[in-house]
Amino acid sequence: MSTTVSTALRTSLPDRSLTPKTVASYVGGVTPVDEVGVTERAAALSTRSVKRESKLAALDLAIRMCDLTTLEGRDTPGKVAQLASKAVQPDPTDPGIPSVAALCVYPNLVPYAVEALAGHPVAVASVATYFPSGQAPLEVKIGEVEWAVKAGAGEIDMVINRGAFLSGDYYRVFEETASIKEACGTAHLKVILETGELSTFDNVRRASMLAMEAGADFIKTSTGKVSPAATLPVTLVMLEAIRDFYARTGRPVGMKPAGGISKAKVAIRYLVMLAETLGSDWLTPDRFRFGASSLLNDLLMQIRWIQEGRYQSPDYFTKD
Repeated sequence: MSTTVSTALRTSLPDRSLTPKTVASYVGGVTPVDEVGVTERAAALSTRSVKRESKLAALDLAIRMCDLTTLEGRDTPGKVAQLASKAVQPDPTDPGIPSVAALCVYPNLVPYAVEALAGHPVAVASVATYFPSGQAPLEVKIGEVEWAVKAGAGEIDMVINRGAFLSGDYYRVFEETASIKEACGTAHLKVILETGELSTFDNVRRASMLAMEAGADFIKTSTGKVSPAATLPVTLVMLEAIRDFYARTGRPVGMKPAGGISKAKVAIRYLVMLAETLGSDWLTPDRFRFGASSLLNDLLMQIRWIQEGRYQSPDYFTKD
């Protein structure tokens, strides 16, 4: 990718010449994380109680923030069509339940998702850049992104090159991410850090800053294919990076925890943390998403319990 294009995407790297040295200097200057403080604050926020009325509103918001996802080798056009129907109307017996934010599929299934969601507000998202490993030449990654966007994807979830990041080749990570952002055109870019492979909070913060500098519209914890995936402390580190980036640049970036969030009570903890860290402006699907597979059904079950005072069997709702 040309230095000119990268400079246009870059917001606050230390000087106007984009080189491996300047990028490494920027990453090296990222403020380290107080691991004990982050862990304690995440634990404290998890104990906040939510009243009944607020809980119902939080459950409704969490549904609107869900990216309903299917990323399996056995995915078919029929499964995509079924999930698209659920994305639009999660509970067919209750028209008051909102649609989810997006349906996320592999690139080759994007046309089927686009067809099934035509006329509906649910976005079509696609993983790309050789998900989940990211181990492919940049030209292949760019081609996959361009194909998915041309097929109708309005959102792209890319994975960073963790091998390059962990070996200290921050310039490569930056340039690849910036190149993918350019290939997205008008589609929004979510950059997956795969935090379970980054090992430390400091690495998570550095990768978050690097992704945002390269043009990410969202930063995302995980592919859901690596353990550990999303955790509250890791998400807090990323939210604080977004806060600091926004304070310095004025550009808001969204957040997407994904992987391992399957219960409504845990989703609400994430929303409490979001509100406490970034404020009410981020309490919108435009700036926060959940990578959802089994989460959606539990949200529906909890709403039914609040409304009727009893739980439905999990079999009452369609399996994702």
